[in-house]
Amino acid sequence: MEREKKDIKSLDMGELQNVVEALGEKKFRAKQLYQWMHVKLAGSYEEMTNLPKSFREKLREEYSYTCLEMVDRKISSIDGTEKYLFRLHDGNVIESVLMRYHHGNSVCISSQAGCRMGCRFCASTLGGLTRNLLPSEMLDQVYRIQKISGERVSNLVVMGTGEPLDNYDNLLIFLKLLTDENGLNISQRNITVSTCGIVEKIRALAEEKLQITLALSLHASSQEKRKELMPIAYKYEINDVLDACRYYFAQTGRRITFEYSLVGGVNDTDRDAAALTELISDINCHVNLIPVNPIKERDYVQSKKQVIEAFKNKLEKNGINVTIRREMGRDINGACGQLRKSYMEGNR
Repeated sequence: MEREKKDIKSLDMGELQNVVEALGEKKFRAKQLYQWMHVKLAGSYEEMTNLPKSFREKLREEYSYTCLEMVDRKISSIDGTEKYLFRLHDGNVIESVLMRYHHGNSVCISSQAGCRMGCRFCASTLGGLTRNLLPSEMLDQVYRIQKISGERVSNLVVMGTGEPLDNYDNLLIFLKLLTDENGLNISQRNITVSTCGIVEKIRALAEEKLQITLALSLHASSQEKRKELMPIAYKYEINDVLDACRYYFAQTGRRITFEYSLVGGVNDTDRDAAALTELISDINCHVNLIPVNPIKERDYVQSKKQVIEAFKNKLEKNGINVTIRREMGRDINGACGQLRKSYMEGNR
């Protein structure tokens, strides 16, 4: 059986220097290699023309080179949002989204192929979890999009398919590489990581003292309702999750974002708004209300416009900072998991 090669694009500069020296090359080659991967966004070793051919051959023998293959690209005629479907080396597919805002281009990436969290209103989780993504596979979603679109990416959201904190170690390596001043150098403050609430991992992330934004998928105003929508709630009590968020703010000084998908008649009543206010009023936070995307496997429907506005107003009256998420790429199945799912079902 062929031994598994180490993944070169997941290594930092120090590790690359060790690789270069072990292969009998001069130390400065590490910087050249790093630049080809993380600045010039080379698609293969072949493109690295200022590296000796013999060195490139040694690299090819010892180290795999992650470069995602674009399978599909859909562009919204409404707002220019672009949805990408990429194939991994093992045939799995993942999706990523490029969204253009006044403040810059934002990319939403996947952290896993599939997801095992089972949130009821999400298409990403319907097929379960296939596997974790490597740091390089997370990075290369950003790199390919930047290369294909020809535009600089300045903001990043880890909110596509998968639960980022379920792939914790790889996520940390990815964040380190993405924000490295020798690479794309994206500011930590321009990065948001979303979680459905794995308490011990939120606390561990807090202790890293990064300047990234933590977004918690809350989606309910009580433990009972959260259980209805999110199986993770059977493992973690809502108050423990919110305590972990308080701890994250205490350690980092970064305001928490609460994601709240409004499902018609399920979690969008006046009573829900009042209960939510009580739950989070002492937390330095911002609530992002999300009109839920209907998916055919579930019978959830989107809340009516006036219900969404009333919910927002009720929270604001109680001093909570709220926005309603602008729907991007609705005409191209912009929501998490939809494009990947239809591709896997063969009805593109």
